[in-house]
Amino acid sequence: MKLRYQFRLYPGTPQRIELAKAFGCARVVWNDALRIRQDAYAQGKPLPSVVALAKRVITEAKKTKERAWLGEVSAVILQSSLRDLQTAYSNFFASKKGTRKGPKIGPPRFKRKTSRQAVRFTKAARFSVTEGGRLRLPKIGDVEVRWSRELPSAPSTVTVIKDAAGRYFASFVVEAEDKPLPELDREGTDTGIDLGLSSYAVLRGRKVASPKFFRRQEKKLKRAQRKLSRCQEGSNNRRKAKLAVAKIHARIADQRRDFIEQETTKITRESQAVYLEDLAVRGMAKSFGKSLHDQSWGRFARTLEAKCARYGRTFVKVGRWFPSTQLCSACGALTGPKGKAGLRIRAWTCECGTIHDRDQNAEYNLRLEGRRIVAEGRPDT
Repeated sequence: MKLRYQFRLYPGTPQRIELAKAFGCARVVWNDALRIRQDAYAQGKPLPSVVALAKRVITEAKKTKERAWLGEVSAVILQSSLRDLQTAYSNFFASKKGTRKGPKIGPPRFKRKTSRQAVRFTKAARFSVTEGGRLRLPKIGDVEVRWSRELPSAPSTVTVIKDAAGRYFASFVVEAEDKPLPELDREGTDTGIDLGLSSYAVLRGRKVASPKFFRRQEKKLKRAQRKLSRCQEGSNNRRKAKLAVAKIHARIADQRRDFIEQETTKITRESQAVYLEDLAVRGMAKSFGKSLHDQSWGRFARTLEAKCARYGRTFVKVGRWFPSTQLCSACGALTGPKGKAGLRIRAWTCECGTIHDRDQNAEYNLRLEGRRIVAEGRPDT
């Protein structure tokens, strides 16, 4: 399976200038190619192929005064930009036809110079890691890398990213083998996962406290945003204030990502099977807003599913319409708290006399439903 390994880069001043040129050239090639395709569509002409576009916006453009500076960067990143545009169009057409899973997506749009920028180098660019541990990039040089672990195999591509906080990263795509963990007793270690706001997740025998990274930094973020709003447009102080806001957001995102990586790794190691409820996050966000987005359940679910697949664990998504919180795990009656008012009720008593902790009861019901789904031979729902 293909995995991404990301490491921090520390380019020098000359290298930052060259990277800025690369970001700009890739953006210009994207916009030129997109404009040509849009004009062809408006005139009722066939859409040009990637090869035809490359000839016009790269090969021929380099010979003109207006685009001669495209020759100052590696041609590979310009070709990658065109392939990305082709992929964006393919996804758009597939979404329009209904053959692409997920929400509907629109057509490609013109790129602007934003806080986050990226370029991708493929094997054709002949990038490499030097004996001294630096990343050698064509027409950029040897960039210092902070390696936190070894790559499992030779990377096929590397994407250089500059985020809104001004940090640089190298994202490698590598082929990695699955690493099945020792098999555990399914009946004794499988767990349902009930996601929530008061507790991040309730598992079999334990609760994961909600870290609330955004809420902890909210006051500091408000002060920084207030200072930004008072700065004059285009001023140096506004640039500094904008960077300060971006650094706070980056810190929150890093903490959240680290938390999710650690928790999903722990769950994968201690559970042979995992049954996760499939929540309608987008709909719930209308009611719970920042508190729900702070949990980042979507990333949690994707990360957990990927790790279960790699380490040989069973992963099941229980349908979102399954009434895990309303169902009595003792008698099976739907007597639990319902509606928005019911969200405040953390414990309830069923008509059969059983007293339930709301979250623990939901976890147990998810576990039973997950076992039933696996027994029926349909682990993916």
